[in-house]
Amino acid sequence: MIRNLWHRAIRKAKYASSSGEEGAFSIDSFFIDVGDYKPTSGIKKSPTAKLFFDHSGRVIHKWLQYFPVYDRYLAPYKNGNAAMLEIGVSEGGSLELWRKYLGAHARIFGIDINPECANRVTPPNEVRIGSQADPIFLKSVIKEMGPPDIILDDGSHIAQHQLASFNILWSELKDGGVYIIEDTHTAYVPGEFEGGYRRANTAIELGKDLVDDLHGWYHPFENNFVQADHLNAVHFYDSMIVIEKQHSQRPTHTKIG
Repeated sequence: MIRNLWHRAIRKAKYASSSGEEGAFSIDSFFIDVGDYKPTSGIKKSPTAKLFFDHSGRVIHKWLQYFPVYDRYLAPYKNGNAAMLEIGVSEGGSLELWRKYLGAHARIFGIDINPECANRVTPPNEVRIGSQADPIFLKSVIKEMGPPDIILDDGSHIAQHQLASFNILWSELKDGGVYIIEDTHTAYVPGEFEGGYRRANTAIELGKDLVDDLHGWYHPFENNFVQADHLNAVHFYDSMIVIEKQHSQRPTHTKIG
């Protein structure tokens, strides 16, 4: 126990000294040229990774460990009439990726605060301009597109924005849908992302609170964000949280034999 606490103290000291209160690391230091990338077996088998590496349209910027996660949770929505809302349009390439992956009949909306993103879209995909923290704007988009099956937050990565979006949009997500928050490593970065190790109100701490909410059947405390009977699972991956919405009955157990 003492040894673990000592190691934590050392890591915290290194974090503080390297961050200068502005960030523990440079995200750019993780960037590689696509020509230098040697894919792992999981990436080689990933349908979304193949679409990504074959892409020649608008720019897409992705952490490569995301692709197997996409395949795991989004595959049921392929070639149907799924509705997807992506927060964060950037150069517009990600919307093109989802069109290829989900198929011609999917309804795909992107939102971004940058007015220039209105022109970074190819129909039938659609883009609306506004803040991911604005409840009136978000609800207007949902009213237009209908309840989404998939919500993907790849927006500002600022903690209060991620939290605001979740609080507004979770109730709009279809039963059986998935809510994905990307780039959650920013929850550890002080400064513009409002992060910090175990700092309250980041996406990482939201995910931890949702684990408590998932088990709300078994403790006497008020749930933080979601009632247990509408939360099926909370999955943590490197820099990504996937939350499954599913109405469920109160858990029961029995014996047989």
